[in-house]
Amino acid sequence: MPLRIAINGYGRIGRCFLRALMVSPLRDRFSVVAINEPADLESMAYLTRFDSTHGCFPGTVESGEACLRIDGRSIPVFHAHSPDGVDWASIGVDLLVEASGQYGRRHELEAFLDAGCRCLLLSHPGQGATDVDRTVVFGMNHEQLRGNERIVSAASCTTNAIVPVLAMLDEAFGVEHALLTTLHSVMNDQPLIDGYHHADLYRTRSAMQSMIPVSTGLARGVVRLLPELAGRVEAKAIRVPVVNVSAIDLVATLRRGTTVAEVNALLRAATLGRGAGRMSYTEEPHASIDFNHLPDSAIVDAGQTRMSGEHLLNLLIWFDNEWGFANRMLDVAAYWAERME
Repeated sequence: MPLRIAINGYGRIGRCFLRALMVSPLRDRFSVVAINEPADLESMAYLTRFDSTHGCFPGTVESGEACLRIDGRSIPVFHAHSPDGVDWASIGVDLLVEASGQYGRRHELEAFLDAGCRCLLLSHPGQGATDVDRTVVFGMNHEQLRGNERIVSAASCTTNAIVPVLAMLDEAFGVEHALLTTLHSVMNDQPLIDGYHHADLYRTRSAMQSMIPVSTGLARGVVRLLPELAGRVEAKAIRVPVVNVSAIDLVATLRRGTTVAEVNALLRAATLGRGAGRMSYTEEPHASIDFNHLPDSAIVDAGQTRMSGEHLLNLLIWFDNEWGFANRMLDVAAYWAERME
């Protein structure tokens, strides 16, 4: 019997998750039984059909009586503003994909469980490690899922992109210190023109006119998955005026000396081995748009690999922060569902 899934928060990631599921070989293993989103139904249907970043939906989308019809199948739609605003128990939700990003503390997330959801899969790290039962980067630690967890985080798009790379570098060469700079596409927490939009003054500035430094929890996210790097990783982030596809500029000091050729060979081998299907490798000259709508968590741009001496390494890792992450959430959901059975 298909696992009964609901989606809470039907924004960029919520819609990408549904679209990824609809075009996936895993489609028949899940049944989407509800979507909760405060926005009006017509807007939800319209933005499902037409996406400026990922193109037209590869199927039929219509709005019905309090439902979306996807390829002729009706999905009930609710417009609640709180976890208990939907009677999840009566719907019979096995797994709720929490993609609103509004709830990060355990007591907030447990409100969904109290309202009848069996389990939650988060599209964000949660407020802290203790707010979730497990944080999963698929391909790194997904096999630790046992099926008895109630709240699981799929980490973040940036964590999924860089943690496998850092783990391989640490295993092969030893990472003494690392500095991660995320060049991230614009997001909905930024205004198009300057305005009183956010308590963070950086986020009051026009998203499409400047590169804007913002806060990031990436270093904490890395250490949650790779605790052996505690105290040795720092991160910063800059929003850049593109609508999708981001990159991480990694600078690391390595314990063992190496060369550009050796590092690239290691990462290329990973894309053919343990990272296959989640990591890609390229030596072609690229612009960011080339990676739009790619399902990989990370694309190693080997042409940008640099060494200063034998121990100071610089890498450039691209990723589609929407489509790639939505596909990893789907991978986590599928593996977790197998453990639940």
